[in-house]
Amino acid sequence: MKKRPDNLQGRSQKPILDMEAKEYFENRLMYLAAKKKKGENPYPHKFLVSMSISEFIEKYTTLSNGDHVEDDLVSLAGRIMSKRSSSSKLFFYDLHNCGSRVQVTVDASKSELDEAEFTRVHANVKHGDIVGVSGFPGKTKRGELSIFPRSFTVLSHCLHMLQKPGPDDLGPNWVPGKPRTPETYILKDQEIRYRHRYLDLMLNDEVCQIFMTKTKIIKYIRRYLDDLDFLEVETPMMNMIAGGASARRFATHHNDMNMKMFMRITPELYLKQLVVGGFERVYEIGKQFRNEGIDLTHNPEFTTCEFYMAFADYNDLIEMSEKLLSGMVKELTGGYKIKYHANGYDKEPTEIDFTPPFRRIDMMVELDKVANLNIPKDLASWEANRYLIDACERFDVTCPPPKTTARLLKKLVGHFLEGTCVNPTFIMNQPKIMSPLAKCHRSNEFLTERFELFVNQHELCNAYTELNDPVEQRQRFADQLKDRRYGDDEAMAMDETFCTALEYGLPPTGGWRMGIDRLVMLLTDSQNIKEVLLFPTMKPGQDEPAALRQWKQTTESTEEDLCCGLCIIFCLLFILCYACFKVFW
Repeated sequence: MKKRPDNLQGRSQKPILDMEAKEYFENRLMYLAAKKKKGENPYPHKFLVSMSISEFIEKYTTLSNGDHVEDDLVSLAGRIMSKRSSSSKLFFYDLHNCGSRVQVTVDASKSELDEAEFTRVHANVKHGDIVGVSGFPGKTKRGELSIFPRSFTVLSHCLHMLQKPGPDDLGPNWVPGKPRTPETYILKDQEIRYRHRYLDLMLNDEVCQIFMTKTKIIKYIRRYLDDLDFLEVETPMMNMIAGGASARRFATHHNDMNMKMFMRITPELYLKQLVVGGFERVYEIGKQFRNEGIDLTHNPEFTTCEFYMAFADYNDLIEMSEKLLSGMVKELTGGYKIKYHANGYDKEPTEIDFTPPFRRIDMMVELDKVANLNIPKDLASWEANRYLIDACERFDVTCPPPKTTARLLKKLVGHFLEGTCVNPTFIMNQPKIMSPLAKCHRSNEFLTERFELFVNQHELCNAYTELNDPVEQRQRFADQLKDRRYGDDEAMAMDETFCTALEYGLPPTGGWRMGIDRLVMLLTDSQNIKEVLLFPTMKPGQDEPAALRQWKQTTESTEEDLCCGLCIIFCLLFILCYACFKVFW
């Protein structure tokens, strides 16, 4: 008999798998219905857990092979990810929870159930079920740490078939700063992983570790700032003016006040008002929203940490950045160097060194040097703008309209300087025209005391000595409005409330912002920002719920009916007016 071609085998296999999955689901529903009919509750209300699986492993991992501690009663809970049997009276389960795994060795001789009940219970335990087990710890003769249950309770049922690990799907335990191993994932399809994150977390232990590392990073930042007597605060998510950064805004509408509002792009202006009010050290960790493109390093909503420190300048912030990041990398990884697959998982990883002090380059000096330019000092002049347009054309650097001086400079810096910043590098002293909220440099009126920290060619931090002159701040906002009139919808709007606050006196202040998601990407060897967001923004897919599709269809048909109705009414009014005109004229 001839073997089918692989492509035909694949086509015929999928309907078979779909049929099996449907039959499996229906059988599970019938099993639960039968239990309910008997008066049994298949979903218990509570199970008392005495310790987590990771705590169990830590406490009992030193037991010798074959040792049992029958006097210790332990209760664990988790999801069954593997089921094996040696006989009808001996079962082995792998119990998983939050990236940890322990074996459950179920022996009928040690169970509180009679033989018939024991057989019935374990015949119906399926891959993916959540169970609670109470018993004693021990190790098998082969050295496998296990819990030997006296009682075994199914707490929740997995009604769907789950993928099971293959021989190559058991990768090494991942730790921060080391290369990831996505080729060992049980669930490999990225679309499914991102859209159904619960399956990703359930099946891929490494993914659990990634998000636990993100939490550790946020805790470290919070601890670092708390130890320096910073006060954590919360500021509004919705604003009448979305200021504080150059970015496109998300707009919404407040019905009760009949007012257009914007999702915040940064909490900067609110935090500085708190410094005016007397909170000398404040910070906020939270979500920002920018209505911009989605790519490997950008998501419409993302997490940042932003702090403001009275009586400090950007030199202090440079030192703090080095201490914070190098200390964090050392605590999480045990050293200052990490491995990152900057060019794809199929290429050798790049080594990134966080050993302080970090490299520092002066933006305009380095740009002139590397590109062999002689940019005019007065960047607000027409001559400077013309020079930069010619430079971009000469080096084939694309800058979409509007070709403002700030946008042209940003493109040239991205082309010539950012690519050299693999290890942490401060690009410093940005021009005033690019930094409407930063204080002028004390030795050059055309520049500001600002830096951007780049790692692996991407911006990680942005910080500056804050502009605290209300007259100059109003003028800077006015200059931004000129760019907006030329079509730059990322230019800042005038914020009169903030300018009024400055009139009451903002002390010399240093302000600092860091993108937490990008930092997590670096420390977890993640090439796509979606890997470090539990629920990233995704385009609508084929698997959206039927109810949502029906709602969309209903909405579309309602809109079509409304348009038709309005057209009919308009035509009738026109006929009526025409008839009246003929009669009375």
